[in-house]
Amino acid sequence: MTPRDAFVDLRGLSFHYRDWGGRGEPLLLLHGLASNSRIWDLTAPLLARRFRVLALDQRGHGLSDKPDGGYDFQSLTSDLQAFIQALDLERPGLVGHSWGANVALQFAADQPDAASWLVLVDGGFLEISAFPDMTWERALEMMSPPPLAGLKLEAFLQGARNWPGLAEVWSDEVQEIVLANFRIDEDKTIHPHLSRENHLKILRSLWEHKPSALWPGLRCPALLMPTARDHQDPRNAIWMEQKQKAVALAEERGPSIQVAWMRDTIHDVPLQRPWELAKGIERFVAGVV
Repeated sequence: MTPRDAFVDLRGLSFHYRDWGGRGEPLLLLHGLASNSRIWDLTAPLLARRFRVLALDQRGHGLSDKPDGGYDFQSLTSDLQAFIQALDLERPGLVGHSWGANVALQFAADQPDAASWLVLVDGGFLEISAFPDMTWERALEMMSPPPLAGLKLEAFLQGARNWPGLAEVWSDEVQEIVLANFRIDEDKTIHPHLSRENHLKILRSLWEHKPSALWPGLRCPALLMPTARDHQDPRNAIWMEQKQKAVALAEERGPSIQVAWMRDTIHDVPLQRPWELAKGIERFVAGVV
């Protein structure tokens, strides 16, 4: 199924989105930090058998406009509301990946009647500021983006083809999806669509975000799909411990939250496990709608 690429003017900015069609209820997909709508290219066609599927390039990402400001959650959820209204999407389901899950959660918490249901894919529940002995300076060091601007295309691809978990599913289509995160100049150097400056602004808003305070007020059903994968790095054990605590807290505080762990799965679920992700979403919706 070939999606339609389109643009819409919202709140003084131009936003790009992809529309896979479909005749069911509307479903809006939100990508993660430094990603773009194309990360859903493998999953969206599977979902379009059941839903009308769209994916938005959030501000600063992909082919949408890239202003210097507006990367706080209030601005991002206002973008989302404007997009839903402009396309006349009545109470869509929202699926967010990583940082996009935080955006989806904040939107649903602020506007209890605006979304039918949520699926949060390996995001939307962690609070980095709650990690033991964590400071903003340490978080910034840990989460800052690598210096990719100006890197030669082939050098980047040599590394990307060997990313853990993604190497086993690498294909021409996956390569095209990954490269959609960049502008590629004539001299074959790459430049991330999300600038480093805007990336750091989003990291600060994530540092300040408190999903644990939003769970009690969430009114629509929600499915959390956290990932887990064995890793030799001891930092992974700390990360997994915090992830498990955050998911348990969401279950405790959220009135209608379900959890489906995705084992042996990397963070980029839509690329590695599109079929399992789509089936998990469909099963969840079948049980709550």
